[in-house]
Amino acid sequence: MENMQKLKIDLENCYGIRDLKFEFDFHSKRSYAIYAPNGFMKTSFSKTLSDFSKKKETKDLVFGDRTTVREILNEAGSEIIADNVFVIDPYNEDFSSEKVSLLLVKQDIKMRYDEALKKIEKAKDELIKQLKSKSGVGGRSVTPETEILKHFPHDSIYDALESFGNQSITPHQESLLGLSYTELFNDKTVQFLESGKVKDQIQGYIEKYNALVTDSPILSKQFNHYHAKTVQKNLKDNGFFTAKHLVRLFNTVTQTHDDVENATALNKIIDDEKQKIFSNGELAEKFEAIDSKLTTGELRKFRDYLFEHQEVIPLLSDFRQFQKDLWTAYILNEEPLLQAFITDYSIGKSVMKEAIHAAETERTDWEQVVDQFNKRFSVPFKLEVSNQADVILKREAPSITFIFEEESERRGIERSQLLSILSQGEKRALYILNILFEIRVRQNNPDTTLLIIDDIADSFDYKNKYAIIEYLHEVQESGKFCSIFLSHNFDFYRTIRGRLGIPRQHCLSALKNTAGISLEQERYRNNPFEHWKSNLVNPRYFIASIAFVRNLAEYCGYGHEFQRLTSLLHQKSDTSSILVSDLEAIFRSVIKDIPPNTLPDQAKPVFDLISEQAIIITHETGSSADLESKIVLAIAARLLAENYMIAKISDPAFVGGITKNQTIVLFQKYKQLFPSEMGAIKILEQVNLMTPENIHLNSFMYEPILDMAPENLKTLYRNIQALLP
Repeated sequence: MENMQKLKIDLENCYGIRDLKFEFDFHSKRSYAIYAPNGFMKTSFSKTLSDFSKKKETKDLVFGDRTTVREILNEAGSEIIADNVFVIDPYNEDFSSEKVSLLLVKQDIKMRYDEALKKIEKAKDELIKQLKSKSGVGGRSVTPETEILKHFPHDSIYDALESFGNQSITPHQESLLGLSYTELFNDKTVQFLESGKVKDQIQGYIEKYNALVTDSPILSKQFNHYHAKTVQKNLKDNGFFTAKHLVRLFNTVTQTHDDVENATALNKIIDDEKQKIFSNGELAEKFEAIDSKLTTGELRKFRDYLFEHQEVIPLLSDFRQFQKDLWTAYILNEEPLLQAFITDYSIGKSVMKEAIHAAETERTDWEQVVDQFNKRFSVPFKLEVSNQADVILKREAPSITFIFEEESERRGIERSQLLSILSQGEKRALYILNILFEIRVRQNNPDTTLLIIDDIADSFDYKNKYAIIEYLHEVQESGKFCSIFLSHNFDFYRTIRGRLGIPRQHCLSALKNTAGISLEQERYRNNPFEHWKSNLVNPRYFIASIAFVRNLAEYCGYGHEFQRLTSLLHQKSDTSSILVSDLEAIFRSVIKDIPPNTLPDQAKPVFDLISEQAIIITHETGSSADLESKIVLAIAARLLAENYMIAKISDPAFVGGITKNQTIVLFQKYKQLFPSEMGAIKILEQVNLMTPENIHLNSFMYEPILDMAPENLKTLYRNIQALLP
């Protein structure tokens, strides 16, 4: 049994992850949350772990020649069990838990059923093995089982074999044991015999054969070659001649008796008589008439077999009965194996019947999962399994029907139809149902499962999103899982972190640098502004706080302060004249609990401070979820872009008349005046797309800028710098 306490990850060149090493410690808390902005590592990490769980190779799709390292080790340094890893993707329409059947019956019932079935199967397989050998039948589609059920129709091969229990092999059947079913009967020969093309020829052969047998001194229609051979074999096998007995044959032609003292002599007499009959010229002509009808390659093989066993030709007149007699002979000749099977089947049937009844009536884990799903998720259907007993007891696939009810009408449809009816949200809910099935099975597993949960609630509405989170909380409380939650959405990451009570040391942010990916403890567990206002001596905190304080000033009615702060987010006539000392005074008038420390560089224009910090940030290596740096870049990019557009438009009256949405108004004017400057237009359009949410933020909604990759903002700022003369 595997019980994970620590998980050591070492990945190199795995779907874009250049290098990632980390040790997850699940001793105190069995869950981690990782915030990873788009393009960092989330999908690559999930895909790598999914490969591992499926025992598939992992590689780098772009740099395929690089050596891949994928080590996923437990505390002892051994590779964890692949089957104990389950990756939950954000959405996979084709996913269907293969383990649903394990929930449809109690495991103790399944165990009793399986033990009985195993014993029955073993006895049946031993018997079928001998039937294959005797008959020569053993293909993929044509087997002893299919042929027996064809000629002796029953619900199952078990019942068909059981029906032979009270029968004894007849002399006629015993005489057929040396024949090969597969040589006599295949698709071509059966089709030929069914066509009736040879019916008259067979009838002529039979009549002549019967006449020759009747004229034989020792044979007759009632005692032909088969019967004589059976008698000879039985006498020999039972020691008749060894006991010094003899056989007296009556010659119907000479009306005399011939005494035969041993099996060899008796066999020679029978063979001589057989040869005499089959060498008859007229009978040979009858055989040639049959032979002329056998034209294809496979039918010629049939002809060759008949030539060696001409005594079977009369039996072909009723070849269906001949087939049944042949299989009866094979089966009854294996009397010890047949009786062993019947005994095991008889005992096992009562156990199986009890198990089937229990499977049909027990309230199972499957039903509990469905109830749980129906209570938490809003979907227009209910689920039923129409073959609950057969799923687990006969190893059939679950036949799940989705029931739609409207007023008094009730309609069931299959899953394939369902997907074309449901909305995207309902399809996602169906996906979650399959996840619930998989997790419930794993809860019953003695081993601990490592869950990799990749933004499972992404794109769900809030009701279903919180239903998923509530369920995941219960999963964690079960103690059967170690979980790693991955998200590129900071809002969902923060919700998971809080609702599941994940401790700070287990809340990680993915950071990217030239060497690879590192996972570090998150910085923004609480409202970042609380930290910034106590540390305004840090120039980035000071600049990033402009947007927060501006919103507070607007909400609290500080009109003058609001206008001055707006001049630091948009290029106004007074923007360049606002000093650090002025901004500090505004902060202190709006926020009363700022520490008394005086900020450095009191005489420096704030615009210059913003530009200096933006340039420093663009030269920093590595990518991080550094909120304050992103806000600085967004403000600097906006101001620089507006400076550029105002200079190009060169219309003070137009600019002075702008009262709101200044950046957009300037951009529209710029496009009108300079439609051919497509490169600049594209860059300025990105300013309008990327910076508004990052600047006009408040203490409750700073997630969008966290979700943006910092390299995008760095590139934007550099591109605007390049526009300037």
